Order: sequence, then C-alpha cells, then structure tokens
Amino acid sequence: MNPQPSDELPLTGIRVIDVATMIAAPYCASILGEFGAEVLKVEHPVGGDACRNFGTPTSRGDTLTWLSEARNKKSVTIDLHRPEGVGLFKALVAKTDILCERRKKEKRHY
Repeated sequence: MNPQPSDELPLTGIRVIDVATMIAAPYCASILGEFGAEVLKVEHPVGGDACRNFGTPTSRGDTLTWLSEARNKKSVTIDLHRPEGVGLFKALVAKTDILCERRKKEKRHY
C-alpha cells in the first residue's frame, strides 16, 4: 500500500496564541501559521498591537511591518487588564497547544 499525498500542512489542527509584541515571538507564530497552525493574535482593544503603527504605511493604512507580522493570523481583542478579559484569555489558552509570549527580562546582579 502506498500512502496517499495529503494537501494538509504539517501543523494543521494545532492552535497557537500570539500575545507577544515586537519581533521574536510574533515572528515565530507567523512561521507556525505558514506550516498550517491556526494562529490567534491577541491584541489590546484600544490601539491594537504596536506594530500596527510601526514603519512604512501602505495605501490601505496598514504598515509593512504589521503586514509581515500579522500574516497567517486571525486577530482578536481581549483586555487583559480586566477580570473578564483574563477569564476569557485563560479559557482560550486551555484550548491551545502553543502560547507565544514575551518573556520578562531577568534582573541581573553583578
């Protein structure tokens, strides 16, 4: 028996939440999306992600930086400063395989 080729990408069925900003984690989430993962970009309801306004704007108003970072993603807004938003975020994370977030810088004592 020969296996049949599949049109599915390797990460089809995997859910990723991108709650980070600026470069590394959002880029990682975009790459996971290129391999078929469903990627949800969580943004603040007021103003969205900072990359929306960073760089050269296009004729439709989005910046080139944002178009690159937001590719392969669905955007959702959640206010993580409100208890309702935190509860919604926790429920979403419970149904998620991968979370891309910004790591806090460690204080180094020399």
